[in-house]
Amino acid sequence: MDLGLTGKVALVAAASQGLGYGVARELAREGARVSICSNDQPGLEAAERRLVEETGGDILASVCDVTRPDDIQAWVKRTVEHWGVVDALFINAGGPPPGLIKDITDAQWHAAFELTLMSAVRMIRAALPHMTNGGAILTSTSSSVREPIEKLALSTVMRSGVVGLVKTLADEVAADGIRVNNLMPGRIATERITFLDQAAANREGLSLDEVRARSLARIPLGRLGEVEEYGRAAAFLLSPAASYITGASLRVDGGMMRSI
Repeated sequence: MDLGLTGKVALVAAASQGLGYGVARELAREGARVSICSNDQPGLEAAERRLVEETGGDILASVCDVTRPDDIQAWVKRTVEHWGVVDALFINAGGPPPGLIKDITDAQWHAAFELTLMSAVRMIRAALPHMTNGGAILTSTSSSVREPIEKLALSTVMRSGVVGLVKTLADEVAADGIRVNNLMPGRIATERITFLDQAAANREGLSLDEVRARSLARIPLGRLGEVEEYGRAAAFLLSPAASYITGASLRVDGGMMRSI
């Protein structure tokens, strides 16, 4: 299927590795011009090189801490100065740290609010004035917005706010030809999943393999998802091929989520 992304300009946040990198790669493979950002400059530069090598695509890389409003504005401004317009925005950020609610400090709640929810609000505000031809916005959240995950209270609460943002914004910008959706990863093989599994293993006195086997038993397809699989779903929702989909949340989870 031709997704209709050739020549489109896409912003992809937190794209130096993991899900963000996978989304950027699939967009570039589909012919989009991709502006990536990360607060990890060495990782960002390496990601830019890999994307060009793997896709031959037109890639623009900018250092950006998505908790800093000025950084977001500068990233979007540089992209528009380079290509003139924004057609797609993929909202993404690293996850907040694990912990029990009783142990989470006010400072940690505030940091998670800035990282997860306000970064999404600010990216949207920065990009919307430049989406003059319509387009698509896609947020990346978590399976925890449907089924809370133990010790991930910060992620659950803030990402649920992002889902509410998606549903509200979808109504507000539909008349402008802009679609807004949410993509919920289950257990995708990324550095974040390895970190969380290792933390669980250390906490429970188990091996990483034992924790991983326990989690795989809950997935009907019996394996972790691949970053490429998530990236392809994102590219579709950000593309004109998904022209009648807005205000929706799509699961990429191998059947793991049991909620209806």
